[in-house]
Amino acid sequence: MKSMFVLAALGAALPVAAVAQTSVTIAETAPVVTLNVTETVEAAPDMATVGTGVQTRAQTAAQAMRDNAVQMDRLIAALVKAGIPKKDIQTSGINLSAQYDYSNRDGQPSGPRFIGYEASNQLSVKLRDIKKVGTLLDTMVEAGATNVNGPSFSISDPTPMLAQARAAALKTAKAQADFYAQAAGYRSARLVSLAESNSGGQPPMPMMVTARFKADAAPATPVEPGQVGSSVTLTVQYALEK
Repeated sequence: MKSMFVLAALGAALPVAAVAQTSVTIAETAPVVTLNVTETVEAAPDMATVGTGVQTRAQTAAQAMRDNAVQMDRLIAALVKAGIPKKDIQTSGINLSAQYDYSNRDGQPSGPRFIGYEASNQLSVKLRDIKKVGTLLDTMVEAGATNVNGPSFSISDPTPMLAQARAAALKTAKAQADFYAQAAGYRSARLVSLAESNSGGQPPMPMMVTARFKADAAPATPVEPGQVGSSVTLTVQYALEK
C-alpha cells in the first residue's frame, strides 16, 4: 500500500508535455508586377429608367397636397394604361415647401413675400420596351407630368456581358505580365493575387437630361438609346520567375 502511494506521488511530479503551435509564412521572393486592367463590353440597352412627376401650388399646404394627389393619380393611371406594370413604378420623392418672392418692389428693398405652398411628387419609372420610350415620354406629359428626367439606359441582365469583359480583362492582364517578364529577363509570370470590381449594364457616361414640357409638346419625342457598357476592372499581381 505504501509503494503504491510513492508511485502515485512520483507520477504527479512528472512534467506535462507542452503543446506548441507553429505558423510559417513564406514571403514571395520573386519580383511582383501589379496590374490594373479594365475591359468593357457594349451592347444595345433593353431598359430605360425615367424620372417624372408633378408640381402644384396653392395658398395652403393641404390644398397643394390635395391638388398634387389628384394629378399624380391621373399620371399613374395613364402609365398603367400604357402598359407599364405597377412594379415598375416607384415613388422616389415627395416634397412640400413654402414659396416666397424675394424680388424688390418699386426699387425698394423689402422682406420676402409669401406666395403659397408648392407640393411635388416624383416617380421613377422603368420602361422595358426601348422602342416606345419616346411615346411614353409624351404620354407622361399629356397626363399632367410637369417634369421628366432621363432617360437613363441600361441592361436588365448584364451577367453575360460581365463574363465576356472578365475573360477579356484576364487575358489582357496575362499578356501584359508575360511582356514584362520577358522584357525583364524572366521566363514566366505566375498569378499570385486577383481582385475584381465591375459595373454592369450602365451607360459609360451620364446620359441624364432634365427637361420641362409644355402641354402642347410635340408628339413622338425622338429617343436614341445608343449602346451601354458592362465593365470589369481586375487588379492582379504576377510573380516573375526565372
